[in-house]
Amino acid sequence: MNLLKRELEDLKILLRNVPSLVVSLFFISVIVMNLLANKELFSAKYLALDCGFTVSWISFLCMDMICKHFGPKAAAKISIMALLINLGVCLLFKLMSMTPGMWGEFYTYESLEVNQALNSTIGGSWYVVFGSSLAMLTSSICNSIINHLVSKRLTSDDFRAFAIRSFTSTGIAQFIDNLVFATVVSHVFFGWTWVQVITCSITGAAMELLGEVILSPVGYRASHNWKKDGVGREYLKYIGEK
Repeated sequence: MNLLKRELEDLKILLRNVPSLVVSLFFISVIVMNLLANKELFSAKYLALDCGFTVSWISFLCMDMICKHFGPKAAAKISIMALLINLGVCLLFKLMSMTPGMWGEFYTYESLEVNQALNSTIGGSWYVVFGSSLAMLTSSICNSIINHLVSKRLTSDDFRAFAIRSFTSTGIAQFIDNLVFATVVSHVFFGWTWVQVITCSITGAAMELLGEVILSPVGYRASHNWKKDGVGREYLKYIGEK
């Protein structure tokens, strides 16, 4: 019980100190990427990408920024919160998809099939929600740990060091994220071969990493300014005393 109280106190202080814009972007990107994952962006015999990858890199960039300034435990806690919020949104979507009303597109096409398709897409399937949640939890923890371990090997605190720790952790964690989801959902329920699972996991990770590479200077500048401006001083002092 004492451990639970300490962790809740830790989380309360953390949420007061992490910049709200980063937390908001993190939560929104998690929700949006799971919704966009319902649509294929590209599909071939040995390769496929879903639209979710267009925003998934944002969550990993936010994680890297939080991990750099507040530590891996803080990044993991924010990730778990994002997962819980996403599950809450999925539950809301599911409940709303079961209501008898019609979507706006029904009045455009006057088709019950269109309405049912939208209900199925928004409501989601239990195995997709389970697979995406498991993938996110696993990859988030891996990203935080790898980012922290790599940082211990670096002696500088410049953009090069930020890029090395961020690109390494994101590349590996994104591959794990794609691999877990493709194994649990695509292989088991959609009949993907292991070749498709592996190639799509690698390709997806590469494309998602590219997004972070492009905007990593923004992430570095933001986290650098946090340090210069004393952002999160209360939390850093709290964990230092512990």
